[in-house]
Amino acid sequence: MDLHQLEMFRAVAEEASFTKAAERLHLSQSAVSRGVKQLEEGLGGVLLHRGPKRISLTASGELLLKTAHRINREMQEAVSQIEGTRTLSRGSLSLAGGMTVCMYVLPRVLKRFRKLYPKVELSVSSALSSAILDKIRRREIDIAMLTMPIVADDVEVVPALKEEMVVVAGPGHALTRERPIQPKSLGRYPLILYESGSNTRRVLDEYFVSEGVAVRVAMETENVEIIKAMVSHGLGVSIIPYAAAAKDVRGKRLTFGRLRGRRLYRETAWVYLKSDYVPRAATEVMRVFDSMKETLAGGPPRP
Repeated sequence: MDLHQLEMFRAVAEEASFTKAAERLHLSQSAVSRGVKQLEEGLGGVLLHRGPKRISLTASGELLLKTAHRINREMQEAVSQIEGTRTLSRGSLSLAGGMTVCMYVLPRVLKRFRKLYPKVELSVSSALSSAILDKIRRREIDIAMLTMPIVADDVEVVPALKEEMVVVAGPGHALTRERPIQPKSLGRYPLILYESGSNTRRVLDEYFVSEGVAVRVAMETENVEIIKAMVSHGLGVSIIPYAAAAKDVRGKRLTFGRLRGRRLYRETAWVYLKSDYVPRAATEVMRVFDSMKETLAGGPPRP
């Protein structure tokens, strides 16, 4: 059974005539008769009583007609939903990212996206990159902004932001009086860092090794707000993206310093499943992000 044959049958049943059904479908009567006959042969039963003046349904035909009506309604609804998704007058978009991205990047992007497309339902979640990648593979998340590197053959990786990371400490801390800060000076103070296993922590650990810094990790957490709270109370120093510290620096809750020599950057990228079809909402949120990128990628003020 195919949909074309089913539509022929539905037209004949509703018009009670092969002739009228053929006119409705803009087909020849013989084509409609042949299509219905093939449908009956495929199902192994008679669907229509073919009288000399009128066509009527058999019990099997009545059952199939109900199914044909349901399929037609579902097809119409699917077409409507696809059209709505294409124009973003409806639909949904699920996003994910690390804690810092979800707090300092996505809210501003999604505020503009929501203004443009108010009827698209949004959901946002935060987790480690490995967990988010698993959800992307299970199609539970449409698109994510993750810290690079992302090593996976089944996802697309589109570079997004390159953020300078800075040393942050409590007000008046001796370390940030160094201008700029010597990497080896980090070894003199307890560090409060992103948790092990996160890509941002991996970037930091590689930096410490390359600079020969013997660090003392006092605490670790993925929540950048907890990091800042601990640092502001003098429990240690940290290295975080400047965007996450900017408001606290302006409010004099934190001080910051840039590292001497090679700058330390965290690079993020949009990540989504490789597929012939990428949801329009996902491509549109990337477009909105690109239109705002310059304001989102602000670095620390120059001395």
